[in-house]
Amino acid sequence: MSPPTPPLSSSSPSPLHLSTFLVLILCFFTGACFAVPTKIGQGYRVVSVEETDGGILGLLQANKKTTVYGPDISLLQFFVKHETESRLRVHITDAEKQRWEVPYNLLPREQPPPPLKKAALWRARKDLYPNPSSVSEYSGPELVFSFTPDPFSFAVRRKSNGQTLFNTSSGGSDPYSSLVFKDQYLEVSTALPKDASLYGLGENTQPHGIRLFPGDPYTLYTTDVSAINLNTDLYGSHPVYMDLRNVAGEASAHGVLLLNSNGMDVFYRGTSLTYKVIGGVMDFYFFAGPSPLDVVDQYTQLIGRPAPMPYWAFGFHQCRWGYHNLSVVEDVVENYQKAQIPLDVIWNDDDHMDGHKDFTLNPNNYPRPKLLAFLDKIHRRGMKYIVIIDPGIGINSTYGVYQRGLAKDVFIKYDGEPFVAQVWPGAVNFPDFLNPNTVEWWGDEIRRFHELVPVDGLWIDMNEASNFCNGKCTLPKGRQCPSGTGPGWICCLDCKNVTKTRWDDPPYKINASGTQVPIGFKTIVTSAEHYNGILEYDAHSIYGFSQSVATHKALQGLEGKRPFILSRSTFVGSGKYAAHWTGDNKGTWNDLKYSISTMLNFGIFGVPMVGSDICGFYPAPTEELCNRWIELGAFYPFSRDHANFYSPRQELYQWESVAKSARNALGMRYRLLPYFYTLSYEAHTTGAPIARPVFFSFPTYTECYGLSTQFLIGSSVMVSPVLDKGKSKVNVLFPPGTWYSLFDMTKAVTTKSGKHVTLDAPLHVVNVHVYENTVLPMQRGGMISKEARMTPFSLVVTFPAGASEAQAKGSLFIDEDELPEMKLGDGDSTYVQFYARVSSGKVKVWSEVQEGDFAIKKGWIIEKVAVLGLGGNGATALEINGQSQGSGGTASELEVNFSDHQFTEGLDTLGNMKTVMVEITGLELPVGKDFAMTWTMGM
Repeated sequence: MSPPTPPLSSSSPSPLHLSTFLVLILCFFTGACFAVPTKIGQGYRVVSVEETDGGILGLLQANKKTTVYGPDISLLQFFVKHETESRLRVHITDAEKQRWEVPYNLLPREQPPPPLKKAALWRARKDLYPNPSSVSEYSGPELVFSFTPDPFSFAVRRKSNGQTLFNTSSGGSDPYSSLVFKDQYLEVSTALPKDASLYGLGENTQPHGIRLFPGDPYTLYTTDVSAINLNTDLYGSHPVYMDLRNVAGEASAHGVLLLNSNGMDVFYRGTSLTYKVIGGVMDFYFFAGPSPLDVVDQYTQLIGRPAPMPYWAFGFHQCRWGYHNLSVVEDVVENYQKAQIPLDVIWNDDDHMDGHKDFTLNPNNYPRPKLLAFLDKIHRRGMKYIVIIDPGIGINSTYGVYQRGLAKDVFIKYDGEPFVAQVWPGAVNFPDFLNPNTVEWWGDEIRRFHELVPVDGLWIDMNEASNFCNGKCTLPKGRQCPSGTGPGWICCLDCKNVTKTRWDDPPYKINASGTQVPIGFKTIVTSAEHYNGILEYDAHSIYGFSQSVATHKALQGLEGKRPFILSRSTFVGSGKYAAHWTGDNKGTWNDLKYSISTMLNFGIFGVPMVGSDICGFYPAPTEELCNRWIELGAFYPFSRDHANFYSPRQELYQWESVAKSARNALGMRYRLLPYFYTLSYEAHTTGAPIARPVFFSFPTYTECYGLSTQFLIGSSVMVSPVLDKGKSKVNVLFPPGTWYSLFDMTKAVTTKSGKHVTLDAPLHVVNVHVYENTVLPMQRGGMISKEARMTPFSLVVTFPAGASEAQAKGSLFIDEDELPEMKLGDGDSTYVQFYARVSSGKVKVWSEVQEGDFAIKKGWIIEKVAVLGLGGNGATALEINGQSQGSGGTASELEVNFSDHQFTEGLDTLGNMKTVMVEITGLELPVGKDFAMTWTMGM
């Protein structure tokens, strides 16, 4: 929840904004969005290399010191190690002094060797490398590291095909420098082939779609800037990218992470990528892939697997800033029921709080006895309740949370005193989550609040951290702040700019907030101190991450339940603890489009539980837009309608047409809940995104590399929404193969080489297709996930249309969804692998069950199997588990029905071949037991 301010480019003119405006005009008309690059520094040379600690350790000496952005650090240490078969680490730091790194206790990983003593630095002979252009190699199973001694550069190549994945050498004509390493300015670049497709480097709103666009700015520094601002550093910092290449029809992907929390600009020119970082170390990790899924698997193996989510989290969520009292919330819940729109979770923004203070209740608008009665009612129904908490703790002598925090010394300091800022409660101090005392105090406050209100999850917001003021501030004397009569986001503290230190005014200015504002703009001043003297300058972008870790620890210790946390600010590793929504978007058609790319990026970042505010946070969406947004948002991994205090009401039942679209789209989502939940298990165990770019399943199909208007749920369900006003058709790119409509499985699209197809999409229709060779588990659905998950299952089996030989597979994970762990082996879960095969007219569908007792105890059954794309007509010799069915069989309730497939015109045809869908209903196959069913198709 941020102030409903206009985009940065629309704010009141100031000298800064006017100059920026002129730069933007120049950028627009010339394409010169950045200053012409100048080479900085003279590079380094290798003076020592030795094998150590399973890797190689080297020393670098600056060739010649320069003064731009400060003096070069004379001596550097580089450490290179193949940490796994597919992961290579290259760590470069000061050889004599410890420098800031992302804390190893916050993001656990191997530690490099400590800095060497200066006496050891000169052991090497000056003629160690008499040929400065000689190349030395250090080979691993998948990747090869090589370096050139003078000027020092390194390269990483793939062993299998010899492709160079990263190369830091700088020639005379290259627009970037050799390695630069100063105290507050680090620079390194890599050359890239012009046909490489890059993804990642967030969080930002990318107007050109998911693929990185040459010339667009990629600045990484966590900032409370509304997501409506394009090409701007937003709430999270994820300095990782995926590189996908297709050479002679063979595709391979790899990943590159620069693990650094300091502010940085990344300049992507199409044929090169340059990092300009204002502190810390160069800590590169290279992930060999070679598939996109492999890259994310390897990446999350390092940073932490995504958090397990409770089943109910995949239901629909409703929120609004402006539910002024409890009766409004009660009406919202009842109106969803009346409209027959599924709803699992109701949320409160800060309306429930007493004076916007964390861990409090407004005694008038949310009296505790009535709130507890309401929660008891919805909990019995199976619904959940989540509230917001911001990190800013109100400075108030009667506020117990603040007083206990003050007594435990938990706040970030400036000049030895708690740093004063302003957020919604007025004057606040910010907890320092790098301090163990703070983590303990935070957990205790969450416990106290949970005893007051048994919430089912927590929403941590404004944690970039956001501040309505700038600089060093004090409480005003003689006046109330805030006054209570004007907007709460207008700064009313007495503040002075802070530029006296090199931390507050660094020599290199990152493109912060898209306008090169001072680095401490509307946040904590960067010379403020955390625990053990850690500077905000270094730790700024991990603030929300550290709060997620502390909040997760607190919730996990409450009732032994699986925590649900939604965080606005994220960093590398946040997905291990929290879900994310994409922040303050607008109710516009463009924002509808942008939401897809941002969602897909976060899957790559290891935060698969992600979605955008459906219908937009502000201003009011049109009725048509809200129709189309729920048709898309019903398939976000995290599906929530949320709106601004000042916007009109936009719950899905406010318009009958939107309610109809919601019943249709959410009806399908609730039928797909077992699929979503199984994907969540895959995410937790392998890192695999829930929502994926289409190229994840079709890496050799280059036409989909930039596709940002469609996406996959898992590997084989494709969503193709309408994203433009007034459209009743949608142009869909179908990769090669057969695709079946999930809303009408008799309709299909088949293409040998892939092509665009225009499909009907009237107002209440969203096109969702399932790909061939899939076994998709579904249920009947319902109004709430608790009920929907207890309904019988059906299996949808898809073969390539008319194929005489084909195989399909799928899986299902089910468990006691609120247990802390999401795993097999504890008796509270079941995992089923489904298989299907057609061979010369003989069809077989079967399952292999692991730990079936749980599913048997729950009584789950499969009541229907639908097999799509079969050639022939009629079915004979149906057997289930070896027993013949039909006359004299054992299942008198069985029905076998046939439906012809209808293929969209204008595609590669199947000739005169007839293909059918075979539906077998009336089954009672226990999910927890292996089954096998076979039959023969009549030709």
